Amino acid sequence: LKSNPSNNEEKEAQTQLTKSDELQRLHSQALSAYQQEDYEAAISLLDEILSVCVWDAELRELRAECYIKEGEPSKAISDLKAAAKLKNDNTEAFYKISRIYYQLGDHELSLSEVRECLKLDQDHKQCFSLYKQVKKLNKQIESAEEFIREGRYEDAINKYDSVMKTEPEVPIYATRAKERICHCLSKNQQATEAIKVCTEVLQLEPTNVNALKDRAEAYLLEDLYEE
Repeated sequence: LKSNPSNNEEKEAQTQLTKSDELQRLHSQALSAYQQEDYEAAISLLDEILSVCVWDAELRELRAECYIKEGEPSKAISDLKAAAKLKNDNTEAFYKISRIYYQLGDHELSLSEVRECLKLDQDHKQCFSLYKQVKKLNKQIESAEEFIREGRYEDAINKYDSVMKTEPEVPIYATRAKERICHCLSKNQQATEAIKVCTEVLQLEPTNVNALKDRAEAYLLEDLYEE
């Protein structure tokens, strides 16, 4: 403006300066809300800033943290994926995405994302540690499913028992393992055991269709037609 002043440009510049001041004010408020653990307010303020500063990786990472705290992991993943593209060698974003997928029980996507982290830095301690855990779990689940396809139900049950030992901290893996054990017992005509395990699954997930079907099959084996 100083080099070439004109009315139109001055108006535009003043508007941009005002907007810039406003965004800085919102940014301070968002950080303050985050520090006070008012994540809902922080998200609302960050939404406003990001509608203008679309390519700001740090703000997206901050909003992702808020989404995680608010129990909205899929929204956090969306922001972290954008941050991973916007910032070079963003191993931290890939690590966080992998962890979220893992907590959600999606071991295959978790493995895929943690590999992206290790491509950028093969010595990344957190990513390597997570990679070993997810790879081991993934291998056990694949192996168990292979046994089921081959009709080797006892072997599959043993393998799913191993899955529960490998990951005792994240409840969804135990639930999924029990769901598959319930299926194996039913297929293996171990009706009493099948009913017991299927019922455990259905106490956690009353609308689990697979467990309902497998328990129904087990009831048929016991001539319990009403059930």
